[in-house]
Amino acid sequence: MYNNTKHYINGEWLDGISQETVDVINPATEEVFGQVGRGTKEDVDRAVEAAKEAFIEYRTWSVDDRVELLDRIIDGYEARKEDIIETIRLELGSPVTKAEEVHWQAGMNHFVAARDALKSFQFDERRGNHLVTKEPIGVVGLITPWNFPTNQTSLKIGAALAAGCTMVLKPALNTPMAAIILAEIIDAAGAPKGVFNLVNGKGSEVGDAISTHKDVTMVSFTGSGVTGSKIMENCAKDFKKVSLELGGKSAYVILEDADLKASAQRAVRNVMNNSGQVCSAGTRTLVPSSVYDAFVEEVLTEIDSVVVGDTKDESVEMGPLVSLDQYETVQQYIQKGIDEGAELIAGGLGKPEGLEKGYYAKPTVFSKVDNQMAIAQEEIFGPVMSLIAYDDVEEAIEIANDSVYGLAGYVEGSDLEQKRYVARSIRTGVVMIDGVPRDPMLPFGGYKQSGIGREWGDYGIEEYLEVKSITAYYDGE
Repeated sequence: MYNNTKHYINGEWLDGISQETVDVINPATEEVFGQVGRGTKEDVDRAVEAAKEAFIEYRTWSVDDRVELLDRIIDGYEARKEDIIETIRLELGSPVTKAEEVHWQAGMNHFVAARDALKSFQFDERRGNHLVTKEPIGVVGLITPWNFPTNQTSLKIGAALAAGCTMVLKPALNTPMAAIILAEIIDAAGAPKGVFNLVNGKGSEVGDAISTHKDVTMVSFTGSGVTGSKIMENCAKDFKKVSLELGGKSAYVILEDADLKASAQRAVRNVMNNSGQVCSAGTRTLVPSSVYDAFVEEVLTEIDSVVVGDTKDESVEMGPLVSLDQYETVQQYIQKGIDEGAELIAGGLGKPEGLEKGYYAKPTVFSKVDNQMAIAQEEIFGPVMSLIAYDDVEEAIEIANDSVYGLAGYVEGSDLEQKRYVARSIRTGVVMIDGVPRDPMLPFGGYKQSGIGREWGDYGIEEYLEVKSITAYYDGE
């Protein structure tokens, strides 16, 4: 059984002030497989003090020195690959192949992107005889979600290190073990004491302590809108900068000239990826009325091929949901869809046959969905796909934008100009055409209630910087 009940503070693994622990559950077995410490405000105080002291020196590190640190972290991340894959399989319930191809790889991609962006990042700009310079913002609080234990942590850590900031990380309690491995990697890479600190615990305790601490100058949070609003409220009291990546209810727009079979394959896999626990998932699939029935048939064929089961099985594509609470939430939304009059054409209530143990949900598809239904407007965060018919492209754009969210969008078709038109018309921070994956160097973030700020690559580094202008910096040469 995993057991790491200490917090990583000022380069050491220290017992928490309370010495209380929290169980970590394997969602595939519903059994406890480890424990972590339940941090307190006092633990956060220790971590912030360490980060504050370390910032004095770390902010002066050269770009080359920071690049070398990230190089060592990348090497360490590669060396711990098998540990990370197994940990994500156990704590998230990710199938082993997805733990490697999606989760481990995403963490690697973001560390590499931060390093590569740093190499060419322009911190100084001359304007006449004056200087505009970008400086690290200070001690930052990083609060990460449970659905991507390496992706969200790595992109924040990498960008903050590249910018010259010191930090305190609070990972999600459902999936804290991967963050502990990251702390071990950063320690082994020779990061100065206090530059990186890790305090596990509840959001209402550790998260609040971070977002209200007077010496934390910025908070970067990924998670729910409700929690994001609370963090923003806390930060507003002393005008901390906030970066928020929140929920989504993204539209997957199928155009009339799309390859229906290929589009259905990509649309289904998009929703079922990570058991539907993806903020950018295209859970509203918008389909032209003229090809609606044909597309439904392709979706039904594809949904039947999604393999759900034992996370150790390399052929399995979809594991359980992360917790009992998440399982029950998804079940409630499936029932809402039925009650609202949507037509359930695949999946439904309960667990897949033969998977009575574990928080497994059925890959589920609703047709004849109206965009005003709860299953079309609210983030379910589970493997539930809603098929919505439209008559023309302008109606598709209107439906896509009829959401409080604006994180991602998807377009499938053959006419390049029409795809470009739709992509530009969708009010989201990210749009993907024909299933082409996002590049880690491209900015990621949302409009409206999907958040504030951007992450990934050079845009991610920008989030952790302040801009300063200095007059008469140059003597006129």
